[in-house]
Amino acid sequence: MRKSIFLFFLFIVFSVYANAQTETDYTQFVNPLMGTDSEFALSNGNTYPAIALPWAMNFWTAQTSKMNDGWCYSYDAKKIRGFKQTHQPSPWINDYAAFSIMPVTGKLVFEEKNRASWFSHKAETVLPHYYSVYLA
Repeated sequence: MRKSIFLFFLFIVFSVYANAQTETDYTQFVNPLMGTDSEFALSNGNTYPAIALPWAMNFWTAQTSKMNDGWCYSYDAKKIRGFKQTHQPSPWINDYAAFSIMPVTGKLVFEEKNRASWFSHKAETVLPHYYSVYLA
């Protein structure tokens, strides 16, 4: 009797273990670029690709517009002016304590319009937790 109870228990344990499914990575279904094709005259979402960990205080985003402009990232833009640390929840609410950095080579350039670098969406990888782009 003990042997059959033990075998039954062992069968249940292995059945549960065998049917255990792997955890699904739902971030693969998220497109942070959705809603980024907006401007002051026309709203298509008014979002920007905020790259951060869950519940993060600071977000990082590629900046295609000038500093202190509500629309920091526009999908139609051809140049990146920098990578902005932001707290901005919406383009209608201005940002605070934000700054932008940009990797440069050669002579140091301070004006963001002069240091802007061309980019293509073909060479851009955007995930909720990761951003990568080739700067030309």
